[in-house]
Amino acid sequence: GDILDDYLRTDGVWILTRNKQFYKTNNEKECAEKCEAERKLTCRAFLFTMKKLECLTLAENAKMTVMFTSTDAVLYEKRIYLMQCKRGIGTDYRGTEAKTQRGIPCQKWAEKIPHKPNYTPEKHPNAGLEENYCRNPDGDESGPWCYTTDPAMRFDYCAIPECEDQVTHTGEGECMQCNGEDYHGEVSRTQSGLECQRWDAQEPHMHGFTQKHYPEKDLKMNYCRNPDGELRPWCFTTSPNKRWEYCNIPRCSTRPPVSGLDSQCLSGKGEDYRGRIAITESGNVCQHWNTQLPHKHGWIPDRYPCKGLEENYCRNPDGEKKPWCYTTNSSVRWEYCTIPPCDRTEQGIAGMDNEPVQVPLPEECYRGKGQSYRGTTSVTASGKKCQAWNSMFPHRHIKTPDRFPDADLRDNYCRNPDGDSSPWCFTTDPNTIWEYCNLKRCDDHTQE
Repeated sequence: GDILDDYLRTDGVWILTRNKQFYKTNNEKECAEKCEAERKLTCRAFLFTMKKLECLTLAENAKMTVMFTSTDAVLYEKRIYLMQCKRGIGTDYRGTEAKTQRGIPCQKWAEKIPHKPNYTPEKHPNAGLEENYCRNPDGDESGPWCYTTDPAMRFDYCAIPECEDQVTHTGEGECMQCNGEDYHGEVSRTQSGLECQRWDAQEPHMHGFTQKHYPEKDLKMNYCRNPDGELRPWCFTTSPNKRWEYCNIPRCSTRPPVSGLDSQCLSGKGEDYRGRIAITESGNVCQHWNTQLPHKHGWIPDRYPCKGLEENYCRNPDGEKKPWCYTTNSSVRWEYCTIPPCDRTEQGIAGMDNEPVQVPLPEECYRGKGQSYRGTTSVTASGKKCQAWNSMFPHRHIKTPDRFPDADLRDNYCRNPDGDSSPWCFTTDPNTIWEYCNLKRCDDHTQE
């Protein structure tokens, strides 16, 4: 393959580094060859300037030093030095773990106290024996190890996690159905090769996707997941300059097994509804999912093959409270649809009794200032989704369920905990902190 495939490219950045060598080269490939042949330092990355055709081989990469913008420069980092996991027995492991599996700090490879080493940087210049990092210079079957700083223990192995053997590709047998909402594989690098941030960590990126908030989404370790209905699995990255990125997981060639019949009536939130109702609750005709008129949108049937986005039928592709559609009325972007509930249909079929079944629906209008509103609307007046009250992402706030125990701050439902003029919520749009909700006063519903 191409020599540059072993590097991660970042455009327009420069890194501050003391240990470097200057060369004049014609292109990035020649610069990569200088990095490979470098003997004056351990070349972990190189900088190439487009205008001056300058090549700098560097001992540091962006994980080790400060990065700043520089329009003319391109940074290429060796992927092997960005990986903190081992492939196979880890002879090419070049991460920075420096303690043993028991937690004892490693002795530096160049030092002779407390243990006189057989493996030294002079004897094994290509084994990456820098500092006191765990390495495997002798091809030990048990993986990377180091001499320890404990005089009673000459050496010990290090606890280095296994890679899923995918820097630019996925592991064998790793594929996703639909949009990967049910993907439970172990790929933990993004499509550009960046290592994923652990879901239980808040550095370098703060976020609200925690096991506590999303217990059913399998947010384990730093594996790629799709907890929020994105196009495909993704993760936050360990690079401070890239908040998140998609992972490169191919679609499975076999179709997912059909789980029961597609529902023709409303059960739960109606995510499995596949009926043919195509009119909203106020009587507007639905817009076809594969058209962008009168409303532009991202729910394109080809992108979401398992959401049932056929014709202009009401659907619930995004976990709303019930099926909805974009409308053909240019002044009404979208509305919910009225779908008959399954329990009513089943009872009608069974002919148990002829009384209509009363489905208690919470009131979707508010009285006064709406402090008593307990409905389940979770959309603002401009159509933005509400942030959950117990979440601090994307907006940090003090309107939490424990501070306002009587305000029923459940999930992300619109509420009025602070006596504002009507129910409101924080939004999931990072640029809009909060908005009033898409609700009417109850006295507007005199006709109903």
